Amino acid sequence: MLTLLIALPLLGALAVAFLPPALSKQVALGVSVATLALVVALAVGFEVTGGMQYTEQVSWIDAFGVHYALGLDGLGLLMVLLTALLVPLVVAAGWNDGDRNPRAFFAWTLALESLSLAVFAATDVFLFYVVFEATLIPAYFLIGGFGRAGRSAAALKFLLFQLGGGLVLLASVIGLYVVSAQNGEPSYLLTDLAQLEMSTSAERWLFAGFFIAFAIKAPLWPVHTWLADTTEKATPGTSVLLVCVLDKIGTFGMLRFCLGIFPEASQWATPVVITLALISIVYGALVAIGQDDVMRLIGLTSLSHFGFIVLGIWVFSSQGQSGAILYMVNHGLGTAALFLTAGYLVKRSGTPLISLMGGREKVTPVLAGLFLIAGLATLGLPGLSTFVSEFLVILAAFDYHPAVGAVAVTGIVLAAIYVLWMYQRTMTGPTPPELEAAVAADPEGQRDLSVRELAAVGPLLAALVFFGFYPQPLLDTSNGYVNGLMAQVGVSDDPPTVAPDHSTSEGEGD
Repeated sequence: MLTLLIALPLLGALAVAFLPPALSKQVALGVSVATLALVVALAVGFEVTGGMQYTEQVSWIDAFGVHYALGLDGLGLLMVLLTALLVPLVVAAGWNDGDRNPRAFFAWTLALESLSLAVFAATDVFLFYVVFEATLIPAYFLIGGFGRAGRSAAALKFLLFQLGGGLVLLASVIGLYVVSAQNGEPSYLLTDLAQLEMSTSAERWLFAGFFIAFAIKAPLWPVHTWLADTTEKATPGTSVLLVCVLDKIGTFGMLRFCLGIFPEASQWATPVVITLALISIVYGALVAIGQDDVMRLIGLTSLSHFGFIVLGIWVFSSQGQSGAILYMVNHGLGTAALFLTAGYLVKRSGTPLISLMGGREKVTPVLAGLFLIAGLATLGLPGLSTFVSEFLVILAAFDYHPAVGAVAVTGIVLAAIYVLWMYQRTMTGPTPPELEAAVAADPEGQRDLSVRELAAVGPLLAALVFFGFYPQPLLDTSNGYVNGLMAQVGVSDDPPTVAPDHSTSEGEGD
């Protein structure tokens, strides 16, 4: 089933690449919807307490212990569901994004979906590395081939950062072969590597290679500088795929490989990682406040959000890790909605610069309302799903150390500033003369959201509200994985403490 899931969008990409341009869009949408239907079928049959499921394992390169091995646990299933949901919405929202070459745009989109699904399903480290690096190919062409002026430089910067991380990761992958061969037979299977005995120094060096690669992918300060340039120059749909799907590979890898294979080294690195996470939270929010380009601003908000995710992972509590996994899903939903609605705004305004906008809510009230809901989800408003995950991470951070929690909370305050100020400057106030002239000259071009545009954003906002009030299905799916990971790392939650009752019978009588 997982091989079929990976092959379906890949075969769709090949078909779309050779179809007439007018037909390529319909086929891409159909293939992405079929992929989503298959993922939903897998989710329905998934047993939340059953561990790794839908497993496939075939020997690939015997000499190196490499297998074609796939499987889904709670973490993998949630990431696969997120990916499969976002791609058809990106296709629908970006119906005209690839007008210069629609076949290439939608073919690369489906190829990126296929490779991302393979990353989240891989249970062999070597296979993971191959598809991890292969995702850069469609991502590079989506960034460099479509979007605004300056996209080629942004694509090159993205590629150089990611290749640098991949090279460091490759060194650690080779190191795993050496260590596993010294312990008997070489193997890259996660089940074998989780039980591998290695020296403290070897484990820490190998951990460093994995962590650096995933910190670049996530992104985490200070290896984040490719992020803002990419989201500024790429199309909104491409930004959704990069930030809401591809970047999740970074935090997914931290959970799956850093903690799963190198538990002692992960605990050893905790002070440094938590410091980097806190800097990302505060720095990302502060820099976002000062941005004038709306797409660049949204990209930088994700630096702050990924700081929360990494913080939740590294406080080593079930509450924090469940919150981090939930945050990965909710960030994907909320940021995707924000990117897509911002894309609609930029298209109608003719500029991405916030300083040249204003008064939009009078002209396109539906767009303004959806943009506000997506923004409120980004700042963690209670009643929307991001709040639940953010709240869990903050509680876990305070349990870890009050100072850590106090610094993390500042990210919530700063988020309210950059979201509400962004909305105020773009949507409220008097209508600029330029906008009035544009409406008078081309009322059709300044219309409110179309049915297709609403259909692309509507499911995201519905999910944000639904899981804001009822997050239990997501938590049930991830809890089994979190419990197993906590046992693998060798940590457990502190038991609850209750203050002793010093009251006496006389006191009670008083």
